[in-house]
Amino acid sequence: MVAENNCKMDNSNQKRIEVRLQRQLNRLVLPILLETLLTFLLGGVDTFMLSQHSDDAVAAVGMDNQILQLVFLLFTIINAGTSVLCSQYFGAKLRDRFVKVSGVALILNLTIGLMSSMLLFLFAEPVLLFMGLRPELMVYGKPYLQIVGSLAFAQAITTTISAILRAANKPIYPMLVIVMVNILNIIGNYTLIFGKFGMPALGAEGAAISTSISRMVSMLMLIVMLNRKLIPSFPLRLFRPFPFSEMRKLLKIGLPSAGENISYNLQQLTIIYFINMIGNEALTARIYVGNVVMFVYLYAICIAQGSSIMVGHLTGVEKTQASYVIGKFAWHRGAIITLTFSVLCALCGPFIAGSLTDNEEIATLVCWCFWVDVLLEVGKCINIWATNTLRATGDIFFPFYLGIIVQWLVGVGFGYLFGIVFGFGLIGMWFAFVLDENIRGAIFVSRWNSFKWANKGFVK
Repeated sequence: MVAENNCKMDNSNQKRIEVRLQRQLNRLVLPILLETLLTFLLGGVDTFMLSQHSDDAVAAVGMDNQILQLVFLLFTIINAGTSVLCSQYFGAKLRDRFVKVSGVALILNLTIGLMSSMLLFLFAEPVLLFMGLRPELMVYGKPYLQIVGSLAFAQAITTTISAILRAANKPIYPMLVIVMVNILNIIGNYTLIFGKFGMPALGAEGAAISTSISRMVSMLMLIVMLNRKLIPSFPLRLFRPFPFSEMRKLLKIGLPSAGENISYNLQQLTIIYFINMIGNEALTARIYVGNVVMFVYLYAICIAQGSSIMVGHLTGVEKTQASYVIGKFAWHRGAIITLTFSVLCALCGPFIAGSLTDNEEIATLVCWCFWVDVLLEVGKCINIWATNTLRATGDIFFPFYLGIIVQWLVGVGFGYLFGIVFGFGLIGMWFAFVLDENIRGAIFVSRWNSFKWANKGFVK
């Protein structure tokens, strides 16, 4: 009888702990959700406004953004390590090590950002020619890539500071910054794309100028917030001698973590190269669908980030069971919400496509891709969650190896087979994405349930 009562008490206590963890995760996810939504809008606004200007401009800028995303992933080499180490150090209350890692991350990403800015400005046209951008699209693509690319360093600093603030349970500050930046970007786009308030109508070039100014403002605001709310100064004593041990940890986490993301984006660039072979309509449809479905898996990204922060804190104090519980809750919740929004997106497909383009061929492709995407999104949701959360535990190599193998063998291999060889075009390629995402998703769930990720933390 005593044992039975103890069992009930243990179960009741465990349930209370689970509810408390879930509430804590929900509080963390809300500001991340708003920030990420507005970050997506920052790119989505460019696409929507340019769609009122020219479908060709949308296609060119879409390819530019794919290239920029790949370059920006260089910053995640450092940011992935920053997020993991800062979360674990914050959870373990190691203040000096937290500040030290933050300083090293900012120095490294500023260096990478400045180099990227110079290269993108100087070599925009050769890169676009290598990607097979058609001559009629180059007039839009080159100036956009040069202008936005030349300020890549601002994105490097912005994303690094956001990672630091989130790891310290302060996601509300990046959210407030992105609210201001979105308002600025919308006004700038309206003014410079269409030539309002006495300004010239610059089209894609105007969108580039507006986006670049917005990113500079975002960087400056976040620098001020980091200084006032979290790290008033970086004491020189923490950097004499330079903390190479922390830099090695950043790279040890960041290289395989960023490697998986870089592999994914290289895969997407390869797929876009194949789509470009099909024609401008297929390329434009791919850009439209990509920009819309970002909002479908938006919540999945946010709950994955929240989950990774909490799991990092819990790993810092070696609470493995609590990490497992909150991780499992996160992917269950993310999958349900993502699937719901995916179905709604498919049902609203004709309205969405009609608001983006007057080209019937493009609109039809967009609608078909939305329905195929319903099959893809649960797998994608799990993959987003798993790569973030496993990384937070210190299990950094498994997502890297799995991503490279499946993305290229299934995503690229079957994409070329279905889309080009069998002639199913863009729709065939989307079915290849379905296989890629769901195979990886099933393997990641098995990995989490196996507890093979446990005891790999970096706090020693």
